[in-house]
Amino acid sequence: MNQRPIFLENASILVTGGTGSFGKAFVKTVLSRYPNIKRLVVFSRDELKQFEMAQVFSSNKYPPVRYFIGDIRDEKRLRRALEGIDIVVHAAALKQVPAAEYNPFECIKTNILGAQNLIEACLDSTVKRVVALSTDKAAAPINLYGATKLCSDKLFVAANNIKGSRDLRFSVVRYGNVMGSRGSVIPFFIEKKKSGVIPITDPAMTRFNISLQEGVEMVLWSIENAWGGEILVPKIASYRITDVANAIGPECQQPIVGVRPGEKIHEEMITSSDSFHTVDLGKYYAILPSGGDYTAECYCATNGAKPVPQGFCYNSGTNEQFLTVEELRTLIKQSVDSES
Repeated sequence: MNQRPIFLENASILVTGGTGSFGKAFVKTVLSRYPNIKRLVVFSRDELKQFEMAQVFSSNKYPPVRYFIGDIRDEKRLRRALEGIDIVVHAAALKQVPAAEYNPFECIKTNILGAQNLIEACLDSTVKRVVALSTDKAAAPINLYGATKLCSDKLFVAANNIKGSRDLRFSVVRYGNVMGSRGSVIPFFIEKKKSGVIPITDPAMTRFNISLQEGVEMVLWSIENAWGGEILVPKIASYRITDVANAIGPECQQPIVGVRPGEKIHEEMITSSDSFHTVDLGKYYAILPSGGDYTAECYCATNGAKPVPQGFCYNSGTNEQFLTVEELRTLIKQSVDSES
């Protein structure tokens, strides 16, 4: 695939949920790597987070940066924000599993209806590339958050069917837990370490792990290389929840408190049912749309990809690569340092 930054140079980009952990890392990377960018719009509904982010990335120091207050539930505001935008990175979502279980329709309004609002607004704008962030919880979901993200993924994939003759591509990136991100297990464990007790839901539990920067690099790669309709999945390591606890507080007690409602012991990113449409790109897997403008054969021939074996499953518990306690300790220190 062509790696030259065709679309990012001199582009106007909008990031929904731009004040979150991913959004801040994405903005930092784009500003440092693409000095000729026209505009970089941070779209979110939290004025305090925008104010705090503007202390680091001010419009005075970084003239392309703009801060738009808005909610993806508000399609009219989205349409206004998308004027003159070339690229959209969709990171806005309600992500907390327990909160979604307790407030299901609020999660639906943001994660599903908000996704459709964005798609409709992009179809009526100058946008050329849309990359939506997904989650491993969208594969064979058992909780409402995962179910809403699966619906969102389906909406973005199917949006390619109604783009007509527009030079517009919708794609999805799906990855696991982001190390050190807001609301994730690592900040929680670090806080619990102060009490001398780190609660473990289930000692067998595993998760996929990706760094914020790896997530950013994957989105940038997708902007340049995605054909539209793919769900792209990175090849990343897993960790055992007990190893994370031992990396953070080896001296702490680890009482077993039980799995929370809607929580899996292991996460999946590619199910065996997906295997019939999945190809191996080397660094990433791509779950291809079952119908669309191109065939799997054409995609593989052009990109040097190959189909995965039928029945292939990408599961955090059976993953070939696991992080050790020492590796986790190093990565945790790096993630904490980068957030401070």
